[in-house]
This record gives sequence, structure tokens and C-alpha cells, in this order.
Amino acid sequence: MTKAIMIQGAGSNVGKSMLVAGIARACVKRGLSVAPFKPQNMSNNAAVTADGGEIGRAQALQALACGLEPMVDMNPVLLKPETDTGAQVIVQGKRFATLKARDYGSQKAQLMPAVLQSFARIGAGRDLVIVEGAGSPAEVNLRKGDIANMGFADAAGVPVVLVGDIDRGGVIAQLVGTHVVLPEDDRARIKGFAVNKFRGDTSLFAEGMTTIAARTGWADLGVIPWFADAWRLPAEDVMDIASRKGDGIKIAVPRLNRIANFDDLDPLSATPGVSVEIIEPGRPLPGDADLVIIPGSKSTIADLEDFRAQGWDIDLQAHVRRGGQVLGICGGYQMLGTDIVDEDGIEGPPCRVKGLGLLGVKTVMKQHKRLALSQAIYLPTGDTVHGYEIHIGETKGPDSARAWLSLEGRAEGAASPNGQIKGCYMHGLFAADQFRAAFLADLGKPIEHHNYTQDLDRTLDALAGHLETHMDLDRLIDLAGPI
Repeated sequence: MTKAIMIQGAGSNVGKSMLVAGIARACVKRGLSVAPFKPQNMSNNAAVTADGGEIGRAQALQALACGLEPMVDMNPVLLKPETDTGAQVIVQGKRFATLKARDYGSQKAQLMPAVLQSFARIGAGRDLVIVEGAGSPAEVNLRKGDIANMGFADAAGVPVVLVGDIDRGGVIAQLVGTHVVLPEDDRARIKGFAVNKFRGDTSLFAEGMTTIAARTGWADLGVIPWFADAWRLPAEDVMDIASRKGDGIKIAVPRLNRIANFDDLDPLSATPGVSVEIIEPGRPLPGDADLVIIPGSKSTIADLEDFRAQGWDIDLQAHVRRGGQVLGICGGYQMLGTDIVDEDGIEGPPCRVKGLGLLGVKTVMKQHKRLALSQAIYLPTGDTVHGYEIHIGETKGPDSARAWLSLEGRAEGAASPNGQIKGCYMHGLFAADQFRAAFLADLGKPIEHHNYTQDLDRTLDALAGHLETHMDLDRLIDLAGPI
């Protein structure tokens, strides 16, 4: 019999994604067959599945924690923001529509059948499905037509555990306040609670836990201390990217307004001797960077305009004059070229804009989105790399003659004549240890070998042990309901 439990948050960024990954790995180590599920996610940091669809990157990490390949049914609705008021809607891995927030609000209830269909497929033949909510169920103004939190839990008959974040303060108000504002039926669906991100002696919050339990009637599942190695796990938000500082290689990454698929940065930030610095708008690109990476973007032309508005184009030219290297990935690759042509108005009004002019290539936007898992050869060393492509547009020009990847038999990427500027469409390259070491060695500063995949797996095991120690997982599993 398949059972399910849903982890919801008393707010955004309380650590739901990490907790689901850790609980999943702990349950797998107990011998259970486990799968993750998130009805609706909002993120431009997508993962590509083997069947050519896309889901939130967090669900790909949770799949890894379960020992599974990512599947579109793990995240049937993915919202990819394109503007401040609108997003591309991905349903079961494929583009469904591009909608304004108000229009999506009126249509999301129509997506519930697809969500429940995916949930049923994910649960088939498994012992446990761990469901992740989105945002907070206390946003009762969004309850009508909800598919992300209590709307889904009610439709699927799944019990809920509510998690609060003590690090931001006011955790008693977060949890008890949620209890107060929820309608009675939704309130009754919550069976337990936990407090996450505690720093210090957890026993000092014992009275707080007693207070929450007394005021809500929910089961106390524990106070979870801050997990110090959380930075080693792939980040869902770019501002969660962290790395050890110090002497070595310094990589600067401008935070584009619509930054997308920045998982390329995770293996770099985890590598000893490498510092990845996310440059916020309003700050200049640092003059001592060895490498500037211009990452992917959900809206390349708009982000290029903003890049110039920040003065980063001037900083980048100075970086190149100092001999610094530049890598553009996907949207960043397009920006580095001479021109971006969007005659069909795919990203907005039809236009043709000048690129940064550091690579002799031109991009023409196309309606068709390239979405695939890929394998390539890094031509300078012959190393095999695995990754994915997720882009619109074709990029060609004189510098394409210096392609540095052979992707399934075709040339991929471009480089300036002196090799200082490079670009490509393939994401995920830096997860390959040999490629990462070779690429970084070209920056002239040796680094120690680092097995990223093993390190990630060890971190998931450590997270599972952390939760076994500090969370009542026996009780959480008992609270799960049949589906």
C-alpha cells in the first residue's frame, strides 16, 4: 500500500526542498521505496528529464536522494517567470501557455486533473511519496483553485506536516498564526509540525514547542538544527550559492534579472580552492576575478539590456583587457555574440539588438525549444561530459569554427581566436570532474581533485543522518496516509 505525507512551510524558504530530500534519503536507507512530488513549483532553475521534459531542479535533487531518475510526473506544473507579472507554464514537462499572474490564478484549477494524474503515476508501486508544498498555506487569499498546498492535499487526501523557520524569527507566530487563519477543514489536515534552522542548543526551545503543540493540537516532530553542509547541495535560489573563500580561483557571476539554469555553478562552488561570487545588481564586476561566467537567462534580450544598465558591459571589457577569461552558457552565450535577432517576437516585440561583441557569433531566436539530455566530448582533452540543453535560438558565426565540444557528433560552442572568451549551450558540464579540473587548470591556478558526485551523495547521507537524529521520522511515517 502506498502512503503519502506532504511537507508544507509556514512561509517561503523555510527549507522544505532540503527536508524532503533528506527525509527521502533517510526513508530509502530504511529500506522503503520512496518518490518525491511537488504539484506546483515556480523556478527558472529547471532540470531536463530523460523523456525530454522539464521539472524544477529541486525535484531532480530529491529524485537523486531516492535513487531515481528525474521524471516529469515529479513536478507536473512548473512556472517559469518571464516578467514581473507573467510566467511560462509547463505542464507535465511541456509548455502549456504563457500567462499573466491574474490569468493563471483563474485557470490553475483546470490543471488539477493533470496534477492528480501525475501523483497517481508517481505513487504506483511505491511505499511512500513525500510531497512538497509551495509558499505557505496561510495565503488564504490564494486558496480558491489552489493546486500547490491545501487544495492539492485535500483533493489527494494527503496529511500535512507544517515546517517553520526559526532563523528568521517569530516561528511561534508563523505556526500558530497559520493555525488561526486556516479554515477548519484545512487546519484539521495538518497532523504535525517541525521547527527548522535552529542555531545553538535546541533544548532552549522546548517550551516554545510545547506552546505550539498546545495551541494547535499538532504532533511535535522536533527541532531541526541548522545543517551546516546545506551549501554543498544544489541551490534552488541563486542567492543560496555559497563556497569557501580564500586563495585560489575566483569566479564572478552577475545575477541576471531572469537568471535560469544556474546549476552549472553548484559543482564549482563545491570545489576546494574555488570561490564563486554572485554579483548583485548595483555592484561592479570585481577586478580580481579569474573568470566571469554569464549564466543562462529566461529572457536574454531583457537581461542583456539590464546587463548594460548595470554597467557590467564596461566592467566585462576591462576584465578582458586584464587577461581575464569569460564563459557564456546558454543565454549568456547569446549575449556574448555580435547580434541577437528576434523577428518573431518570441521574447517580446520583434527586434534585433547588438550583443556584447566578444564572440563572433549571431543568434537567431526560433520558436522551437531545444530540450534534451546530451553527451559531449571536450575536444581539448577528449573527456566525456554529460549535461542538458534547454534553449531557443540558433547561434552561428566565424568563432563557431573554434567549437570546443563535440555534442553527439556535431560541433558545439564557440571561442575567440585566443581562447579567452568561450560560449556554449550545454548545461551541466562542470559536474564532470575531469572536465572541471581541465577547464579550471586553464586559468593558471592548480586545484585539488574533487569528486562532485560522491560529495553530493555523502552530503545527502549526512542530511539523512541529521534528520534521523533530530526529527521524529518514525512518527512522521506513521502520520502518512494511504493514497
